Amino acid sequence: MTHTTSNINRNFKIKAFGRLENGKKINTLLGVSGLIRLIGEELADKFICKAFRSTGDKLDCKLRRGIKITFYVF
Repeated sequence: MTHTTSNINRNFKIKAFGRLENGKKINTLLGVSGLIRLIGEELADKFICKAFRSTGDKLDCKLRRGIKITFYVF
């Protein structure tokens, strides 16, 4: 990870929405560890770097498997 977990959790609220592989629906706030468990460390790092570079209030990242990750800046 290029950023620390405490820095990410301090700057963003991370929300996951969609369906998991087993068909279960998900609509919840996550921390960094929950995000890594859900999508993997490499993809999570890519999304977090993109969120730090963005200039808006939120960033939506959509995966082909039906999951949408939203980073809210506060």
